[in-house]
Amino acid sequence: MEHTTINLTLKVWRQKNASDKGSFQTYNVKGISTEMSFLEMFDVLNEQLIAEGKDEPIAFDHDCREGICGMCSMYINGRPHGPWHGTTTCQLHMRAFKDGETVVVEPWRARAFPVIRDLVVDRRAFDRIIQAGGYISVNTGNAVDANAIPINKKDADNAFAAASCIGCGACVAACKNSSAMLFVSAKVSQLALLPQGGPERQTRVLDMVAQMDKEGFGSCTNTGACEAECPKEISLENIARLNREFTAASLASEE
Repeated sequence: MEHTTINLTLKVWRQKNASDKGSFQTYNVKGISTEMSFLEMFDVLNEQLIAEGKDEPIAFDHDCREGICGMCSMYINGRPHGPWHGTTTCQLHMRAFKDGETVVVEPWRARAFPVIRDLVVDRRAFDRIIQAGGYISVNTGNAVDANAIPINKKDADNAFAAASCIGCGACVAACKNSSAMLFVSAKVSQLALLPQGGPERQTRVLDMVAQMDKEGFGSCTNTGACEAECPKEISLENIARLNREFTAASLASEE
């Protein structure tokens, strides 16, 4: 089967380091197979830049290339991860674009995600929020049966859905306030919904929200852009749950 090929004009953000002003640079790529992923297209562009010797390869994050790790953070034509719904950049294929199209590629734009180089941003703020949540208390010894603790199926399904968050930061990039509420609410919800998360339930939400604020993320105004651009389609219901958990924990801490 013969694959269709397209030619594109790419306007890519280039920035040497965090202190550099940065600017867009224009590149032309030709003969790109529509079966390629967006990252594979960037591989081709970087090989072209290396062969020409005129410019440094473009730095971008990637790892699994299977939509699991959340590393492939690119802002493509004004949308995190590009035009397809519920898709990471590594799962975005070039058939999403038309021959001769101009594609603008930027890094995440958020104070809490400073640019390291080109399209690579420092997302360790997410790691520190998760670390602030701490561990869960579990009994050691022999492993218990998987069904030893009965869990309502709806709660189990909601916890699993929340746990599917890959921490890519698309929610922050999509939000006009650079809020991390969808991410934090997913991480809080996945444990708040399960009995295993009960012992540290109150301290977890207080500590994670405090760390989120410390990192400089903005406030949530419930516009829903985060849910719309999330590649794992994390629900806004988790933000409502986070607010309830935070309020309950705050009141309990004052008693």
